Amino acid sequence: MNASEKHMQQAAATLNDPRWTAVVARASEADGTFYYSVNTTGVYCRPSCAARLARPENVRFHATCEAAEQAGFRPCKRCRPDQPSRLEHYAAKVTDACRIIEESDNVPSLEQLAARAGVSTYHFHRMFKQITGLTPREYAMTQREKRVRKQLGSGSTVTEAIFDAGYNSNSRFYEKSNHVLGMTPTNYRAGGANTAIRFAIGECSLGSILVAQSDLGICAILMGDDPAELARDLQDRFPRAKLIGGDAGFEQLVARVVGFVEAPGIGLDLPLDVRGTAFQQRVWQALRDIPPGRTASYTDIANRIGAPGSVRAVAQACGANALAVAIPCHRVVRNDGGLSGYRWGVERKRALLDTEANALPEKGAHA
Repeated sequence: MNASEKHMQQAAATLNDPRWTAVVARASEADGTFYYSVNTTGVYCRPSCAARLARPENVRFHATCEAAEQAGFRPCKRCRPDQPSRLEHYAAKVTDACRIIEESDNVPSLEQLAARAGVSTYHFHRMFKQITGLTPREYAMTQREKRVRKQLGSGSTVTEAIFDAGYNSNSRFYEKSNHVLGMTPTNYRAGGANTAIRFAIGECSLGSILVAQSDLGICAILMGDDPAELARDLQDRFPRAKLIGGDAGFEQLVARVVGFVEAPGIGLDLPLDVRGTAFQQRVWQALRDIPPGRTASYTDIANRIGAPGSVRAVAQACGANALAVAIPCHRVVRNDGGLSGYRWGVERKRALLDTEANALPEKGAHA
């Protein structure tokens, strides 16, 4: 093999490596996951390095700084890959700000948080959202929602829980209580008492499936091998709710959901009762924007919601989803296209993706 053929072979290997895409995009979220070196300069860099893009045939990839240096490369003086990244530096400041928000009775102002971090309000707001996926205000709201749930669960009166969580008035909280709790605060404190949830369990090609509906819409679609375990899962969510076994009319709704599982292309035109934090809501909406038969990586979703530094939080939001298929977390895969964990089992995830892929029209077919 001559030198030209070797260059072409190496260039092809680089271009086909998914890490090259991150280098071309200068993706800061990939920093720390790998490094790349350039033969012609003798240096190695972070994926986000702002230096001029090297030719593919001159690039090699390394798992760690040590591996790059053992291969004879020195750290780039521009991106300093052997030093803490800018994102890591910001993360420490944002972590400190999150702790302040969590521990403060009154939410600190943006100006106060930025001053403590030693940056401008604009820069602080931008880096906080980049790392957490939320604005400081949204993060504070999420913490207040968690506090009120905890207080209501500990036996506090509704009024005590609302004010202890940082809400300035009952009316402000009651305006959004259904969104925060899925029911009135009094009913939430009573473990879902006086809340009627209708449910039924059916069978589909993936095993047992439980569908539950509150007054707001479908609040759970659970899958598994044991119908009794699915029922216990629902009961654990609302230990004192009035669980009503589905009648013939409700079982028709379950049949629609089963039909949707078997043929996702038909869509599910039913109201959903989606409960979660502000960040989870954004992730779940991004999942619903992925068309049947297509997939996206956790990194893709983080980028789509404007939070490229929150890949791990995106994965956690996928795991918290209680509406299987309707919020299609099965369409999220690893960066290399491999299947990662799925709340209802990787085999079900593979089956759902295969079903959707097989339902796509063949390339070249006319609509």
